[in-house]
Amino acid sequence: MFRSTSTVLARGRFLIPSTPLCCVSPSATFGAPRPSAPARFVSSSLSANPKRATPRRLPIRPSPAVALTSFRSCSHASHQRRRAAMTDRDILPDTFKPVHYDLVITDLDFTTWSYKGTVTIEGQLTKPTTEIVLNTLELKLLNSKVEISQSKSDQSWESSNFTEDTKSQRSTITFAEQLPASPKASLTVEFTGELNHDMAGFYRSQYKPVAPPAASVPHDDEFYYMLSTQFESCDARRAFPCFDEPNLKATFDFAIEIPDDQVALSNMPVKETKPTTQGKKLVSFERSPIMSTYLLAWAVGDFEHIEAFTDREYNGKKIPVRVYTTRGLKEQGQWALQHAPKIIDYFSEQFEIDYPLPKSDILAVHEFTHGAMENWGLVTYRMTAILFDEKLSEARFRNRIAYVVAHELAHQWFGNLVTMDWWDELWLNEGFATWAGWLATDHLHPDWDVWPQFINEGMDQAFSLDAVRSSHPIQVEVRDALDVNQIFDKISYLKGCSMIRMLASHLGVKTFLKGIAIYLKKHQYSNAKTEALWAALSEASGTDVHTLMQNWIEKVGFPVLTVTEEDQRISVKQSRFLSTGDVKPEDDQTTWWVPLSLKGKTGSKGIEPLALTTKESTIDGVSNDFYQLNAGATGFYRVNYPESRLKRLGTQLDHLTTEDKIFITGSAADLAFSGHATTAALLSFVQGLKQETHYRVLSQALDSLATIKSIFGDDEQVKAGLEKLTLEVIDNALKTVGWEAKEGEDFNTGLLRKRLLLTAVSNSHEEIRKGAFERWSAYQANPEQSPIPANLRAPVYHSAIITEPANAVAALKKEWYTTPAIDGKEISLQALGRTTDVEVIKKVLLPFLFNSSPPAAAADSIPGADMHILSGMFAGNRAARPLMWAYIRDNWDEFTGKLAGNPILVDRMINVSLPKFNDLETLKEIEAFFAGKDTKGFDRTLEQVKDKIRGRAAYKTRDAEGVKQWLVTNGYA
Repeated sequence: MFRSTSTVLARGRFLIPSTPLCCVSPSATFGAPRPSAPARFVSSSLSANPKRATPRRLPIRPSPAVALTSFRSCSHASHQRRRAAMTDRDILPDTFKPVHYDLVITDLDFTTWSYKGTVTIEGQLTKPTTEIVLNTLELKLLNSKVEISQSKSDQSWESSNFTEDTKSQRSTITFAEQLPASPKASLTVEFTGELNHDMAGFYRSQYKPVAPPAASVPHDDEFYYMLSTQFESCDARRAFPCFDEPNLKATFDFAIEIPDDQVALSNMPVKETKPTTQGKKLVSFERSPIMSTYLLAWAVGDFEHIEAFTDREYNGKKIPVRVYTTRGLKEQGQWALQHAPKIIDYFSEQFEIDYPLPKSDILAVHEFTHGAMENWGLVTYRMTAILFDEKLSEARFRNRIAYVVAHELAHQWFGNLVTMDWWDELWLNEGFATWAGWLATDHLHPDWDVWPQFINEGMDQAFSLDAVRSSHPIQVEVRDALDVNQIFDKISYLKGCSMIRMLASHLGVKTFLKGIAIYLKKHQYSNAKTEALWAALSEASGTDVHTLMQNWIEKVGFPVLTVTEEDQRISVKQSRFLSTGDVKPEDDQTTWWVPLSLKGKTGSKGIEPLALTTKESTIDGVSNDFYQLNAGATGFYRVNYPESRLKRLGTQLDHLTTEDKIFITGSAADLAFSGHATTAALLSFVQGLKQETHYRVLSQALDSLATIKSIFGDDEQVKAGLEKLTLEVIDNALKTVGWEAKEGEDFNTGLLRKRLLLTAVSNSHEEIRKGAFERWSAYQANPEQSPIPANLRAPVYHSAIITEPANAVAALKKEWYTTPAIDGKEISLQALGRTTDVEVIKKVLLPFLFNSSPPAAAADSIPGADMHILSGMFAGNRAARPLMWAYIRDNWDEFTGKLAGNPILVDRMINVSLPKFNDLETLKEIEAFFAGKDTKGFDRTLEQVKDKIRGRAAYKTRDAEGVKQWLVTNGYA
């Protein structure tokens, strides 16, 4: 699943191994599922693959840096304790093992927003029992029946004795007599459910149609509604009673009764359609392959579609790929449709397993918690993650859509065909899909420079979260549903992707993909653990992958490499990096395998594949003039050069790739933040980027300057000096790109123009502000004659907010509510979040953010799925930040009431709203406030927020004078 937050979104979950369901026979289309093979580990030394895998022996004092015997790892006892702790999971009893579901949904009631259902679950009763426990949430169970087939006769037992535990989200069915153990049993449950408006389970989405809808489509005075599902991680149980854990895989037959003039979709093609009562029909779908409950999906609505086909044939046929939307929007699916068939073919070739389903559907959902969800054969998307209007959409959404489509299609193999065994290994799904999404996007758009984009946007965010003490290992203990929701985060997605990128670079991408193919073939239609992936990659590469990667996956954090120099020699020391700068001995117990990727070795023109496997080592034969660690930025660590070396690198930019410049800038920023280095050193390096024109390099530099401004900008002299420096850095590039797009310019130039103009407006560039406001005024006077180009909306809107905040806020609220552009709401909310007028924030925008509709008018209430957009902008807004916190604090019940149906939204709002305070006084307020609250569901996130505030406060206290002094000395203040 692709999860978006202010920058990007996500989601998932994990379980104790169950007996492989090899007795299940999916339909012949898919073949028999393979039992889960034992994790086979190919043990080999690092010298088994000398060309790719052997770190060169470093002339170190006092011990060899690459000696595996010195590699710090868990003791056997501590490993066993960790494993034992991970068995403390809140999982279902193993009394009933499901192998097949037959689910029928009927009687959709659009007045009471309810439905009826019957599910028959075939499986094994593993032991005699009087109780069967399964997952339910917000369902009413009516009747149940168990049938057992014996050799000579069939027996059945009925019960309506249900006990519900809402906290554990389970129901216990109690029978009057003991049920015997049986290899062949079925459980039938009749139930009713609700079509909620919480974006979880089986839910309704509101929208304003752009074309006349079918007569039966439900509606009220404001909106029409479509229906769809969102089950990951633990919300299948909201739609039907089930055994809702990822390794309790089964096949599914599904049927749903709908109005005649609407369309039903599910994972598989339609099998048959039968009329039921007047004006209704029952749509039945073909049997699914064996899969986890969270991957089941269906939707009902006034849908239309566009269609394309793969170039490759699968079982003699090209795969049909369709994009479904509500009526009138289907043509905006063309950009996605250009990509999806090509990506299916690409992954089928790279993974050496053909796409396993007979169709691939894409559905645009009007209200969606995350970015997208990888339901097998029916992938669902947030509107802005899948639809693109050639006339109205901003160009950056081309990139977003191409990547998210690739991410979700990667899941069809990595996550769907082979599923993590329990949610503690969510990264197996999400880290790989993130990497594979970028791999496919790069394949289709090599001119986009997507790997520099990942370093700038993805890896940098992973560093940010993993740098706090309350971060978590990639493989993290997960006990229950609320635990799961919090680990759909930047560690599982972006650090997970960074690990795969680092390992793929070390092994070679072709070798890595060969190992992936081995892994998928061994575990298809089953569940697997991280050890199984390492075994497959070891088999493909001849490298002991487990030894290389164990601490990266099982330990929290990442290292900073501190470099000291002598004549033609460097010493490198690794230690845990914390953004607060207060690393304690107990924080720094891990020794990572660190691929050094050294450039500048005497006598070598390329990159030396050396590795550091001890705490400290020395490397001889290093150029005094130029050297670089982590060339290509594939390693997940920071490098702390001596200040004189960083300054010299700023004069040797022609020696550095785009990736290198981004990485060095990001390292310098993080090191200044933590106190490992000075902000003066960072500012001097950024000052050297004045001639830079690459979008991603300048983005990294501007991100770093914006962080400094957000922390030290309370001082007006410092703020003015940083603005002057920022405008100087962008001046050359800004003059080059100007306001108007040039014919034939590349994709990144268009993105650069928007970023530079927005930066100029934000940093008091009077000429640009004036030009932007003139465009706004012309648009307000006559929108049809003077439309604002899609890529220029952000700087123009911001200029209006600065120049006339009250009028601009009113106009942009209206724009938000009425815009025909798919991305228009998001861009309007981002602009509104830049408002600094205190009265407008208090009287207009905070109610707009937190109002619920009803009772508030729809035009005065942001839906829960989009609240993070405005609140994330407010968090970075010096005027709005404390006002928003005060509102949350003083209206907590209202805040949680609006989001209570979906704990993921509460967690997200805490995550984006609070982490940018710079003072310990506010931290104390936050700690005192939440001390009396039930924080289950966002407790992990809250600790991370507090750590981030501690880091910002420490940075401000430590470096305020140093920043001012540098600005004054260099003529900026």
